[in-house]
Amino acid sequence: MAIDPHHPTPAYLSFWRERHLCTLTTPRPDGTPHVVPVCVTYDPEAGVARVLASRSSAKVRNVLAATEAHGSGGARVAVCQVDGARWATLEGIARVRTEPAEVAEGERRYEERYGKPPRVNPNRAVIEISLTRAMGARVLKEA
Repeated sequence: MAIDPHHPTPAYLSFWRERHLCTLTTPRPDGTPHVVPVCVTYDPEAGVARVLASRSSAKVRNVLAATEAHGSGGARVAVCQVDGARWATLEGIARVRTEPAEVAEGERRYEERYGKPPRVNPNRAVIEISLTRAMGARVLKEA
């Protein structure tokens, strides 16, 4: 069921605040999906999800390549998390952020959700996803 990613139900937002490993799907240059495990933070007020990454990672290269190839503001991506029958997906347009303030914000939100600071990485980037769609099952209503 689709929901507004800027105005999620309290139950949906609560699920995204629980500590879960997620997946990020990015398009490879040949169009096939590249799916990797990641940690994700969700900020509905700003309408974004964030993924910390190394600047040299395949996921960052995929976002940069898709942005360049399509002359757009970013790459179409999805992040998803699953816990038993509960699942939630956020979709949107990703771009790579390397500005120190953006990286610091990504690290702050990571620590808030996952309860510990991310490992030190001097080559860190943030994949910032401007959200266009949210969906899920068994996470839309209060228990």
